Amino acid sequence: MLTQLKTGPKVVGVKQTKRALGDGRAARVFLAEDADPRVIEPVETLCRERGVPVERVPHMKELGTACGIAVGSAVAALLTGF
Repeated sequence: MLTQLKTGPKVVGVKQTKRALGDGRAARVFLAEDADPRVIEPVETLCRERGVPVERVPHMKELGTACGIAVGSAVAALLTGF
């Protein structure tokens, strides 16, 4: 599923992911297991409320690389409707 982040429409980061969840554009959310729980737990709660599937990624660096950025990322979302 991480391969879809490399080519598909996505947002990276907590703010953008929360916005995509609020707008109903997030199809799947990716959370890094080594991220600070205070950062990812609110996003995970929003996913549960909205029925958006969550996929766990072991490391922030791995998630950042999949998103095509040079730094780690705690949260990313694959978008729909594009």
